[in-house]
Amino acid sequence: MPKPKTKKTEASVEDFIASVKDAEQRKDARTLLRLMQRATGKKPKLWGKGIVGFGAFHYRYDSGHEGDTFLTGFSPRSKKITIYFMAGLENVEPLLKKLGKHSTSVGCLHVRRLADIDTKVLDSAVRQGVKDAASRKSPTSPSKPKRGARR
Repeated sequence: MPKPKTKKTEASVEDFIASVKDAEQRKDARTLLRLMQRATGKKPKLWGKGIVGFGAFHYRYDSGHEGDTFLTGFSPRSKKITIYFMAGLENVEPLLKKLGKHSTSVGCLHVRRLADIDTKVLDSAVRQGVKDAASRKSPTSPSKPKRGARR
């Protein structure tokens, strides 16, 4: 069985965020850091080289594959910020309709800038996503994600 590529590290989250080249994206990352810390009550940890994750839970798929991941997190990527909803987006879909300019893939929300969306709606969606993930035994389906769904 393959081992998960993305694991929790002891690297500094602050140093990672400080290394984000785009100033607006760096500011957005700091905003997400505060929003997700409030939503989870957990301190951020760097997962792999570029994901800031909050909280943790152990999962097991029907296939027998199991591992550890975070309840929610984000990654400031070169073109968009990816926000992770480990229990999927099903229960947050009604909120996403009010969010603003974004796209989705399985378990992920993609935004160019936080200025493009309503951060109060995002806060509600993240809180719902954390609640959903904490109540589940497995994260989103390991099947191939549907790319490019736009809202």
